[in-house]
Formats: sequence, C-alpha cells, structure tokens
Amino acid sequence: MYYDDQTVLFLDGKFIKAKDARIDLFSQTLHYGYGTFEGIRAYQTINGVKIFKSHEHFERLRTSCALVNIPFQYSAEELTQISYQVLERNKLSNAYLRPLVYCSPNMSLTAPKEVSLMITAWEWGKYLGDQLLRVCISSYQRPNPKSVKVEAKVCGHYINSILATTEAKERGFDEALMLDNKGNVAEGPGANFFFEKDGVLFTPPLGNILPGITRATVLEICRELDIPVEEKLFRPEELFEADSAFFCGTAAEVIGIESIEGQSFAKPWKSSLGNIIQEAYKCIVLDKSYSYVIV
Repeated sequence: MYYDDQTVLFLDGKFIKAKDARIDLFSQTLHYGYGTFEGIRAYQTINGVKIFKSHEHFERLRTSCALVNIPFQYSAEELTQISYQVLERNKLSNAYLRPLVYCSPNMSLTAPKEVSLMITAWEWGKYLGDQLLRVCISSYQRPNPKSVKVEAKVCGHYINSILATTEAKERGFDEALMLDNKGNVAEGPGANFFFEKDGVLFTPPLGNILPGITRATVLEICRELDIPVEEKLFRPEELFEADSAFFCGTAAEVIGIESIEGQSFAKPWKSSLGNIIQEAYKCIVLDKSYSYVIV
C-alpha cells in the first residue's frame, strides 16, 4: 500500500529503494515511541507540482525535535529540496509525504546522541474520506500538557489517537472527538476541530492541542473572507447547540461532521461556514483564486 519494489525514499543523506531500508531493532523510537514526524501533502497545481506549506511543516518538525531533546540538523529549505526529489524519483504529483526522525539504538531513558531522517511519499486519498462524519465523544482524553509536550508531533503520542479512533469505530462511529484533561473539547485523533454557531466559528485555543498547519490555514481563510472566528475553551455540551462542525488536518484536509453522538446539526453542510472553508481550502492548495467563494 505504501511502497512497492520500485519506491525510492530518502534515508540519512541517500536515496535508496524502500525495500532495502533497514532500522536497528534497538532504536529508542521502536521501543519507546521516541521520535518525531510530519505529514505533508503535494498537489498537482496549475503551476506544477507544489508541496503545500513545506516550510511550516519542516519548521514544526524542527520545533518538535527541540521540545523533546532530539537532535536535528537539517534546515526547512534542505528538506523541501529533498522532498521534491523524492516526488520526482517516484513520479508522484498528488502525494502524501512522511518525514520521520527516529533515534539511534539506546535502551536507556536519555536523549539520543544520533538520529536518522527518512522521507518517503505515496499516493493517499483524504484520510477521513469525502462523506460527512458521524462522530462520538471519546472516553480517551488528550494528554495532559504537564506530562508531555502536546504541541510536538511525537510518534508515541499517537497511541492516544489510535485508542480513540479504534473505540469510535467499535461503537459504530466514523471518528472520535477528544476532550482535554479538564473536560473541554480539544481535537480529533488526527485533526483539529471547529464548530459554527450564529455565524461565528469557534475552535479550541493552543495549549492542549497540536498546532495544526491546516488549522492555521483555516484561520487565514477566515481573515481573508471576514468570517468571525473565536479561539476559546468550550464544553462538549455546547456542541449540541451548534449549527455545524468540521475537522481539518493535512491528511484529512477539511471534512464536515454530520452528527455528534447521533445528534445531527441544524444547518445543512452545503449552507455552512465549513463548506465555504472547504471550498476555499481546495483552491488554495491548487494555487487557484478563491475570490468567487461568497460568504
């Protein structure tokens, strides 16, 4: 699914076949989840193949490493150039890129002295699909920001996400919505969350969530289109009075939510602010104007 015999990836300064890549079984990343990664999309735009917001993604990768004491030497510019080479060598245009920083062999609970960098790419559709989602409130909370660096995209943090999504699907839902350790709405297992009420969008503030690149893009769209948006804490009960809601993330892009805990929203998705954001986002990633989008 993610590679075949011809797939080429970048690993520690070299381009090699994915089938020939090796990892030391004593890597701290394999044993303890001590590593960082990014998810980035490339699109075939009207101006050629473009990696969307590569600089922001690679800066977040660098920041994630710094926050958890993982050494990292590459610049965003270097990694962007490498990523375009990965796309070219694999003849990919619309693709998902996965940079991964993983640690050297070390069974102690100390920061690594050496790390490896891998960048690969594959064709991957929208992570949560194209249909409106049936969402449940998860019994799993986002990690306490006093216990881990929640703003870092760390491999081990996603065990929390796997548990939440698995629980949601076992309950018959498409995806989960997670709360923070104080019972406020936080985010999805792999996407940030917005809801609409009386012509205003609301989203949780930074502090208990991953600072999403797509979330930042949504806020930019709101400024451009004069859509009022507030970053605030809110309880899950408030969502049952909302007009609409959506998730956003690089893998998921912008995807509407049909219902939460079986309760549908009052406003049809096509009439929602989320639908406007979704249309504008599609234009941005393809280098198209979204001036035609009317609020």
